[in-house]
Amino acid sequence: MALPTYQKALLVQEKFGDFTLVDLPVPKPGKDEVLVKIQSSALNPVDWMIQKLGILIKDYPALLGFDIAGDVVGLGEGVTQVEIGDKVFTQGVMGNNNQSGFQQYAIVDVHTLAKIPANLTYDDASTISVGIAAPYIGLYNASPYGLGLVPPLGPENQGKYSGTPILIFGGSTVVGHFAIQLAKLSGFAPIITTASPKHESSLKALGATHVLDRSGPVTEAQVQAITRTSIKYIFDGVSTPETQKQGFEILAPGGKQVVVLHPEAFWEEGKKEDKAAIHVLGGKALPHHYELIKELFRNLTGLLEKGEIRPHNVEVLPNGLNGVVGGLRTAEEGKVSYVKLVVRPQETS
Repeated sequence: MALPTYQKALLVQEKFGDFTLVDLPVPKPGKDEVLVKIQSSALNPVDWMIQKLGILIKDYPALLGFDIAGDVVGLGEGVTQVEIGDKVFTQGVMGNNNQSGFQQYAIVDVHTLAKIPANLTYDDASTISVGIAAPYIGLYNASPYGLGLVPPLGPENQGKYSGTPILIFGGSTVVGHFAIQLAKLSGFAPIITTASPKHESSLKALGATHVLDRSGPVTEAQVQAITRTSIKYIFDGVSTPETQKQGFEILAPGGKQVVVLHPEAFWEEGKKEDKAAIHVLGGKALPHHYELIKELFRNLTGLLEKGEIRPHNVEVLPNGLNGVVGGLRTAEEGKVSYVKLVVRPQETS
């Protein structure tokens, strides 16, 4: 089937500007790239933050959307890893319009995509890439970009941290959902997380051993009632001043807390106690992440086939790309709980 010349895309025309549905040329893949017909694109908090707060992106017009799943419909020079018709998923690239998800076709680096296994839908697959990147980088990238732990890829590397406790703030967040599963693969125990009590059974099914109510502060006494072993590793998928401070007070000397927002000022004082915050940015295109992310994507299909990694819960929004704006407003208002909102760009009218 011949490819179209133009496609529908959702642009932010200028900094702080509104989303606008436009027609753009369908891009062509270059060396080591493929063209993907996007079937599902998931929304993330960073999408509304960029549009409303004017952060992270300098060049406009800008295309957002960083969780992509679809079909390979074009091959660039040198591509042998996939074929036309393969179903794949990937993470979009912030600041690169051709590689973003709020459009009907996107260019994808062949080294940072994974095939969708038969047990997953496009919608399922679109919930994975952004959510797993931050905890994977935060836990397994070398210092100063991560904790420098051994990635749990392959049976020989799973269970390396058996008997070591970990605390994960925000188990029902997108990043927390995947952090719990990675911690389980690495053998951490107990895996203590925070969430609304209504999500306890779901999070325990992923691998959490204890779920503390997120409505109250997490204290050292609560953690010590679960384990007498000192906490040296924390993944903070919330990273408000409150959760960062709670983690700081729980951490043992020499401990590290991975945060997804900017570290608070008190971490400077924490150096006196040999405590540190590691600010993780989950973008695959950052040079210090790229090789690690390539390794992850080479292994993701197998992990998903075996059920060792599970996608996030899905809520599909109607009307294709026209559903993005309403979905992002819902997310901004805090009305999204333990689900990823997904649009289907091919349904755009």
